[in-house]
Amino acid sequence: MTEPLFKIREQGKYGFINKHGEIIIEPQYIEAEDFYHGFSRVRLNDKLVQMDEMGRLLIKYFFNFVGHFEEDLARAQLVNRWGYMDKRGNLFIDIQFEHARDFSGGLAAVRFDRMYGFITKEGEWHIPPTFDNAGEFKYGRAPVEIEWKWGYINPEGEVAIPMQYDKCYPFQSGVGVVVKNNLWGLIGVKGEEILPPQFEWVDNMPNGEFFDGMAMVKKEDLWGFIDQQGALVIPPSFESVGDFVEGLALARQGGLFGYIDLSGTPVIPFQYENAGLFSQGLAQVMNNGKWGYIDELGDWLIQPIFDRAWPFREGLALIEYKNRWAYINMEGKVVWKEY
Repeated sequence: MTEPLFKIREQGKYGFINKHGEIIIEPQYIEAEDFYHGFSRVRLNDKLVQMDEMGRLLIKYFFNFVGHFEEDLARAQLVNRWGYMDKRGNLFIDIQFEHARDFSGGLAAVRFDRMYGFITKEGEWHIPPTFDNAGEFKYGRAPVEIEWKWGYINPEGEVAIPMQYDKCYPFQSGVGVVVKNNLWGLIGVKGEEILPPQFEWVDNMPNGEFFDGMAMVKKEDLWGFIDQQGALVIPPSFESVGDFVEGLALARQGGLFGYIDLSGTPVIPFQYENAGLFSQGLAQVMNNGKWGYIDELGDWLIQPIFDRAWPFREGLALIEYKNRWAYINMEGKVVWKEY
């Protein structure tokens, strides 16, 4: 396992350090993303290019777009067609598709001649293109659309759950999110109804995604949580919530933020102007316009002196102070700072 790398900024250019604050990749890119599955994407000549953890660029081709590596392949667009590249930067599956999705379960949904089907990693058709739309395989099911209705197929391409929904999403934790009349619910892999569609669909929110076995739900402008059996464990009673992490979830009441446990009981009072999710036992919170970090008892571990703060990852957290970036460790000591 390689050591984690952390994005830094110097004079408007981005590079990476290790957890000791040592520069591994010099700041030189006008745009860079955090590493994911061993690769970052950086901006070069107005194109996104994959970069490995040694700073080597995969530039055999300048694609219009490259995705993240999933199952060792990344989707790539050249002009208006798509294919897949491998981790050496080689074109592994020829550019030929009208659209392409990530590989999952050894298959990827691609569009050809205006219809979606599924290909193998050899680039061969496994399920012919007969669907209007399609998503990723998870738990042996993939959502597909036929004539404006969605359902699920199995890896052989057979309909496993009938086309009866307005939208379906890939399975997660053994349950699938289905939508009818802009309300969402849950079904099992055999199509059994776990939770009838009843909660409001909210764009750019993790509708039906489970963290610590709980998923946030919205009803009549208030938020609560359900479990994976579809039971309403925490009735909608909060102005906003965040996902559960390490047994605690961010919640807001009366315009202030605090934290609740898995039963919905407030365990850290609603007293912060802003706040983030727990990570590695600490959460960033704002008090009197400044950010610091508290522990799971609500005690200050790092006093609120920062202008901005992000979650801890691998023992370091990014903070901003007087328009400068810095990384601190869990004792609050600076291991790297922008000059």
